[in-house]
Amino acid sequence: MTKKIYAVDLFCGVGGLTHGLQKANIDVELGIDVDPACSYPYTANNKAHFLQKSVMDMKGEELYSYYPKNGLKLLAGCAPCQTFSSYNQKASITDKRWHLLEEFSRLVKDIEPDLVTMENVPRLQEMTVFKSFVENLKKQKYSVSHTVVNCAEYGIPQLRKRLVLLASRLGPIKLLSPDIFGAKKTTVRDAIGHLPPLAAGSICDNDFLHRSPTLSATNLRRIRASRPGGTWREWPSELVADCHARSTGKTYASVYGRMGWDSQAPTMTTQFYGYGSGRFGHPDQDRAISLREGAILQSFPADYVFIPEDGNVNIKVIGRLIGNAVPVKLGELIGESMQAHVATYR
Repeated sequence: MTKKIYAVDLFCGVGGLTHGLQKANIDVELGIDVDPACSYPYTANNKAHFLQKSVMDMKGEELYSYYPKNGLKLLAGCAPCQTFSSYNQKASITDKRWHLLEEFSRLVKDIEPDLVTMENVPRLQEMTVFKSFVENLKKQKYSVSHTVVNCAEYGIPQLRKRLVLLASRLGPIKLLSPDIFGAKKTTVRDAIGHLPPLAAGSICDNDFLHRSPTLSATNLRRIRASRPGGTWREWPSELVADCHARSTGKTYASVYGRMGWDSQAPTMTTQFYGYGSGRFGHPDQDRAISLREGAILQSFPADYVFIPEDGNVNIKVIGRLIGNAVPVKLGELIGESMQAHVATYR
């Protein structure tokens, strides 16, 4: 009989990884995050406790107490990735977030889980802190694999590449292939094409997260001059932003762009709700994508809640939470890979 897997999710955010693990029939006992805005969405959508605390302040014995006595222990997490992102050219060891992976490693050593998983930006694998993380796992007798995943190949409607690490004390472990996982490529149309039309600055009557910020008169002209998959280089000269007219800005072709219906969305950032923040224009409506559309493109269920019904909608906060999340389907892939691995060692 295959042992049950029980997990603790470090840096849990709003629960993208947790929700995916639970879909793979892994019991997540606890999510930990320092951000208080994560508490409501995490507990409202997942059968798990939430602890608002810095991982740097966590002790191994405290973490260990959340695992049931029987079963396999999984320690999962995605340390904040901004400091390792290719977008962050000022990243350095002086950033406190740089050391969170070391705290993760410390907790692995303290509680000795059977299984470990970590997800982050691909650039992390170039960093000494990641190489040390892997080396420490191997010293503790874990089999380790890590690979860069193209999320679109696993049915996530988004061109997002992520580094995924799996480690096990049972034996060699690896991610399932797209074919074995049963993935089917999903387009923007597949994901959000069914949602009600929306004007910039309006809110859907049936879903207060299906809302899009207003556009200035100039940006309204810009998006009307844009075609799906096109660039600002096709606009009349009077619409081109000053920053793009300069030689240093000519490479940022996707900014102020529309998505294409029959391709995948770009990587959802924490500012996906802003038309000028990337290729976040709706394919045929004159607006940026809504908060709900961003969440669905992150593979959250359409009914995933982020604030109470009577709560105030802070677009910047909710956008940040959604953009920072692990796509749910990626969490499910990790969970299914863990389950397939454990089944071979029953």
